[in-house]
Amino acid sequence: MPLSASPLTRHRVCDGGDTMKRFLAIAALSLATLVSAPVHAGSSAAADAILPVDQVAAFSNRVQQDLAARGANVAIVSRVGRDPAVLPEGIDYTHVAFWVYSRITRADGSVGMGYQVYNLYQRNGDLTRSDLVRDSPADFFAAAHVLDAGVIIPDPRLQRKLLAVIASPTYAALHNPTYSVLSNPATTQFQNCTEHTLDVLMAALYDTSDVDRIKANVAAHFTPQPVRLNGVQRLFAPAASQALTTVDHGPDVATATFGSIARFMQSNDLATEVYRITPDRLVRF
Repeated sequence: MPLSASPLTRHRVCDGGDTMKRFLAIAALSLATLVSAPVHAGSSAAADAILPVDQVAAFSNRVQQDLAARGANVAIVSRVGRDPAVLPEGIDYTHVAFWVYSRITRADGSVGMGYQVYNLYQRNGDLTRSDLVRDSPADFFAAAHVLDAGVIIPDPRLQRKLLAVIASPTYAALHNPTYSVLSNPATTQFQNCTEHTLDVLMAALYDTSDVDRIKANVAAHFTPQPVRLNGVQRLFAPAASQALTTVDHGPDVATATFGSIARFMQSNDLATEVYRITPDRLVRF
């Protein structure tokens, strides 16, 4: 079924009062984060934090507060997990995850509202395998090389559908732990974080948990990002060379990226906001 056959009607996630309450809740949680900022990179492929912890905490709070001010219940957020100087053409971000507005338990045991991050991370010690990991915004950005995030806020109706999938067994069932940096999103042989995000998105759009149907819709409606192998080898070798395979591709290599998901959602009128946020500016795509 073509996407245009079942358009998602937009309406507000919450009223202004709820948005203000959400912003204040995030602000309180942000203060707690700044006071007790993490001292590790979290459950990511990067073993050590790249940037100063206080800067990472402040930026993660900026992103949270921005999402809260927009009333986002769920957003797709990306980070720059490699040196931007070696990123292949067409790829600006290297890790993508869902941020879900949730009840959060703080380090001191108190409870508040904030964003929990739903990741697919490469496994420490075996980069050819992955795990689904939930962590905090500060953990998410701890492995970043620069404080720069790509953000997609889905249409309000799609947000509700995504939340339903994320809260269901389908979310975990769509995980394929056999990891490839260059995973072909139209096949089931491998998977990376962005492909899992895309699969969950398709499950929500088409109200299905059937992997074959999801992959058929990916092949029919989604255009992945072409990748030049020289650029990829520069980016990932030697750290991720074990997970660098193209056996699931034909003559041309293309994979799911934040940019390709953003283009798919914009072209099908599925996003209310698509933008880039840094510590001092916000730019809409």
